[in-house]
Amino acid sequence: MDACFTAFDKDEDGYLSVQEFEFICRALFRNDRGKVYNVEEHQLKKIYSVFDLNGDGRIDREEFEICWNRWIKVCTRPKSAFLIVDVQNDFITGSLNIKQCAAQHDGSEVIEPINRLLETVQFDGVFYSLDWHPIDHVSFIDNLHLREVDPSSGISKEAAQVYDTVTFKGPPLLKQRLWPRHCIQDSWGAQLHKDLKIVDNGIKIYKGTNPEVDSYSVFWDNKKMMDTSLSTQLQGKGATDIYICGLAYDVCVGATAVDALKSGYRTVLIDDCSRGVDLVDIEKTKATVIADNGVIVNSSQVKAMVEGRDRRPELGYKLALEIKQKLNFVDDANQ
Repeated sequence: MDACFTAFDKDEDGYLSVQEFEFICRALFRNDRGKVYNVEEHQLKKIYSVFDLNGDGRIDREEFEICWNRWIKVCTRPKSAFLIVDVQNDFITGSLNIKQCAAQHDGSEVIEPINRLLETVQFDGVFYSLDWHPIDHVSFIDNLHLREVDPSSGISKEAAQVYDTVTFKGPPLLKQRLWPRHCIQDSWGAQLHKDLKIVDNGIKIYKGTNPEVDSYSVFWDNKKMMDTSLSTQLQGKGATDIYICGLAYDVCVGATAVDALKSGYRTVLIDDCSRGVDLVDIEKTKATVIADNGVIVNSSQVKAMVEGRDRRPELGYKLALEIKQKLNFVDDANQ
């Protein structure tokens, strides 16, 4: 830490100016092929302000120690979790298969690149999520008769068709997209595809188990009423970064990525390991992730990122924002 501070304290005044800190960022955010990533000026100043704890416009050695331990170390040596979302039979060849919903995509196409990552990248944790629905689940169109549709629903019970969205009576009111029956607990359709590699230390996360609420995200159900075990498992692994892929890109993968970002994780979507239903919605998913400082990459880029040889400024900026939030929380608690 001291050697780094001294090396970038170019004027030897015992402080790091924002200009000197910029050189740190140029050294930090690059890949092992010599590419230096640009840090936007407003982001640079924001990151700098996070570690300028007393707001005097400079970073001293004590402040830099926090920067070193909580930011630079994570950027160079991240703890990475690999989250494989819903690569189940029903989404590949079964009742809700991607190819049936979107002729341009085949869900089985994700298996080979996912397996390659599992064989070549040393993740700190591997997680497999499974849609795991009871037979009376609210999302199934053939269960529509079990519940009352609210008069405010844009589509009546009698007119509703598969993939329509209706509003069920509350309280609270529940907007629900209607799907074919899929991923019934303990059924063939709910099983992970036989060609998907299951690592020995992989952890399975089950979602959608409450019959009264759907669950796209692997973190929470759609009404944020109940969480899964994922957050606890990630904390147990000390995860800082989450690599997310699977099925469907614009539904469960996207919802999971959004919740990962909201939960404070540096989040990476793996594009060629994901397939979706609607191309427009897939692009919306990508835009949402990028807007919250997530990153979208190809599987060929993952190994270098996990090993800290390819360090993206978006992820560094996201981490700095999370550190700022935690520091503010501590300050508020101490007042």
